[in-house]
Amino acid sequence: MKVSKGIYIALCLFLGGIGAHKFYAGKWVQGFLYLVLCATGISLVLSVFDLFGAMFKKSDEYGQIKV
Repeated sequence: MKVSKGIYIALCLFLGGIGAHKFYAGKWVQGFLYLVLCATGISLVLSVFDLFGAMFKKSDEYGQIKV
């Protein structure tokens, strides 16, 4: 699924610990797992990896990336 790179990065940066970027990308199961794991802090660490992965992906002419 293609999503806007800017929105995905913003969600990952500010609400990544609760999995908002995964819900935005249409990955409901992963988003729910991030939401369940948010009390442990594991999802926050995983969202940092997602953030760096999205930052270095090339966007297309519409500013979208494939996640």
